[in-house]
Amino acid sequence: MLKIIKKIRFFFLVKIKWRKYTIGKNVYIGRLVYLWAKHTITIGDNFYIGKFSQIECDAEIGNNVIFANHVGLIGRYDHHYQQPGVPIRLSSQIRDKDYNWKGLQEKIIIEDDVWVGYGSIILSGVTVGQGSIIAAGSVVTNDVQSFSIYGGVPAKKISDRFEKESDLLEHVRLYNLNYKN
Repeated sequence: MLKIIKKIRFFFLVKIKWRKYTIGKNVYIGRLVYLWAKHTITIGDNFYIGKFSQIECDAEIGNNVIFANHVGLIGRYDHHYQQPGVPIRLSSQIRDKDYNWKGLQEKIIIEDDVWVGYGSIILSGVTVGQGSIIAAGSVVTNDVQSFSIYGGVPAKKISDRFEKESDLLEHVRLYNLNYKN
């Protein structure tokens, strides 16, 4: 019975509530996940997004990506904080139809085979390279190299994902063999 309820919930979220976005096959959506984008969100196949996570900006997410709980993809310029004489709370914001400040063309790109750890935040304009890991609690403000581990505030490279080049090459070969169309 629980399995049927889950399928109905996922169907409702993907096909009705978030129908304006492109969401691939075999997704898992945790409780109280929130999606919003000025223009578009595109999500690949086999995506897992943990509970209480949010995507609140334009985003392109690849295949076989996992977001832990409490992950946030957010816009860097959601409020026009440089409007003279206007408190930030009352300033124009990206949700407004007539918003014409920074951030309109920025999006987050997360390539295939990425793991974003618990409580991490990624700001718009960032690309997270294929096969990377974002450590729990990180704030990603700049691009992330492929097959790397990043962590901290702001996130910096901690290490490569694979210790040996031969392991990286074997991973890429097997991934392409088993998961690329």
